[in-house]
Amino acid sequence: MPTLAGAARAIRALSPDTRFGRVVAVRGALIEVEGLVGAAHIGSRIRIAGGEIEAEVTALDRGIALCLPFTDPQGVGLGMRADLTAGEVSIRPGAGWLGRMVDGLGRPIDGLGPLPLGPDPRPIKATPPPAADRARVGHRVETGVRVLDLFAPLCEGQRLGLFAGSGVGKSVLLSMLARWTECDVAVIGLVGERGREVQEFVEDDLGAEGLARSVVVVATSDAPALMRRQAAWTTLAIAEHFRDQGLNVLCLMDSVTRFAMAQREIGLASGEPPATKGYTPTVFAELPRLLERAGPGLPGQGSITGLFTVLVDGDDHNEPVADAVRGILDGHVVMSRKIAERGRYPAIDVLKSVSRTLPHCLSDSENATRLGARALLSTYADMEELVRLGAYKAGSSAEIDRAVAIAPQIEAMLRQGKDDQGDCAAGFAALAAMLEQAA
Repeated sequence: MPTLAGAARAIRALSPDTRFGRVVAVRGALIEVEGLVGAAHIGSRIRIAGGEIEAEVTALDRGIALCLPFTDPQGVGLGMRADLTAGEVSIRPGAGWLGRMVDGLGRPIDGLGPLPLGPDPRPIKATPPPAADRARVGHRVETGVRVLDLFAPLCEGQRLGLFAGSGVGKSVLLSMLARWTECDVAVIGLVGERGREVQEFVEDDLGAEGLARSVVVVATSDAPALMRRQAAWTTLAIAEHFRDQGLNVLCLMDSVTRFAMAQREIGLASGEPPATKGYTPTVFAELPRLLERAGPGLPGQGSITGLFTVLVDGDDHNEPVADAVRGILDGHVVMSRKIAERGRYPAIDVLKSVSRTLPHCLSDSENATRLGARALLSTYADMEELVRLGAYKAGSSAEIDRAVAIAPQIEAMLRQGKDDQGDCAAGFAALAAMLEQAA
């Protein structure tokens, strides 16, 4: 009897570990599934409606698995079957991923066909290398952005934060770094980015040459919170793959704040209490787990040089996410709306920006030049209002006169368009000449 034979083959093909439950409630984006006691755990994947909707278990409550979907839950109904998938969630990146755009689950979104699978699966949420076994931060890396190379230099394996409010040139600065920073491979995570700007960033800012050495991970602002969080994890997983191949990877993520907001949405939907300014406790637990994955690898491996943008709320650089991230990273670059309003881009505030690899990453002469220029800019900042009001009389202080003469020249040198690539050695030479001229 062919019908019975076919049924027997189908039964034998089933995994003995297959478990499924039923949808018992849908509350907004939260889906409650019953019948997975003892099988589901935090992070388990669920497939609903025959696999059309994929979700993740984010909380467990007295026999009920609370799940959030990766896509719009439209169409989910009570009583639907929810299958528990087996195995650890992973991706298989490889060299064939360069020049491609993927979503938070590692699926292609650029219309160029399927992605070639790499040799080994890699977990999306991995643990950082052991602290005692990691290599040290490497040599200085030229970014092509003069204000960074001169005053807040970046080193191989360093993690630097770009702190800015909206509309001060953060995305343009990121595109300059993506094209000019020395690296073997760039992995760019656009987390919660405006959908309109993705193609503009890839085609206009990154360009064909930059894209050829990059993998771009995209989860736009309209994506579910789970997908936005997943995009950040996937960005680091792809970077870790290339690091383990012995390559020096540049990891750009825009932005960590939207990752934190996605985690807050997930936590609140799962029943976590809001803590600091509405952020749930897991936000501040997940931030170091994400950011610590960047940095130097083990000896013999490559490194992940991380540049993470932080969108400060209301230009408050002490808001909870900015404060937490600043304490985790190896330096912070502050972008000022006041400087942007004056028309100097990149609008980086030299006096508020710090690289924790200083002074060791610069030579003695470069450090002397940097400190001399910084002192002049500080003096000028203290007296700027008095000078503009005419309340300061020239000749009253030789130090102030010198600052008034040189600071505008330094500001003019730091002004840079997105097609004007800087040279570190030439920048230090020009800065030293200005200081010598005013001595």
